[in-house]
Amino acid sequence: MRNHKKRAGILILSGICCLALCTGCGTGGKNSGEKEQNEKVQSADTDSLQEPLESGEQKVEETERIGEFSMKDIEGNSFTQEMFAEYDLTMINVFTTWCTPCVNEIPDLEKLSGEVKEQGVNVVGIVLDAADGFGGADAETVEKAKLLAEKTGATYPFLIPDAGYLGGRLAGINAVPETFFVDKEGNIVGETYSGSRSLEDWKEIVEKEQGQLSQ
Repeated sequence: MRNHKKRAGILILSGICCLALCTGCGTGGKNSGEKEQNEKVQSADTDSLQEPLESGEQKVEETERIGEFSMKDIEGNSFTQEMFAEYDLTMINVFTTWCTPCVNEIPDLEKLSGEVKEQGVNVVGIVLDAADGFGGADAETVEKAKLLAEKTGATYPFLIPDAGYLGGRLAGINAVPETFFVDKEGNIVGETYSGSRSLEDWKEIVEKEQGQLSQ
């Protein structure tokens, strides 16, 4: 009986691990060569991190406003908080170059970007592992991100985190991809989504978040 329970426990644990691999990656699950980057991310202010719901979504209980920031994308173009004013809603997808689920959903996010832009929705990627922890960029990771954009056909911007980690919003993220939405005033709105999604799922989510803006 004891051996039977042990085998059952192993099967359950294996199933959970497989599910996690398919939908997202923990930032603590990188290889030993990337441990230093993990420590830099984890050392930032974690006050803005919210506890995930069982559904893989988080509720934003209070209005959070992203203050002033200045980031560059992997091509060297500058972006500030002004980018939010150009759209009713901005979808921010936080990912890393080493996360397979993150990479696999980029082609769908590119398609989504092309379809929702006319609806006043912008899609932006943030390459979490491209920050060097001192307000600069990790050159090797930036090159990986450039190659990734080329291979996946992504044309939406891949931003490199600034020293303030987007007003602290990126600090403490322990699983990627993580996606959240910002309105044109720079307020974080709606829900936070952990894990990757299909194109159809993202379309439904964007439609839902747009609907909540008018409420």
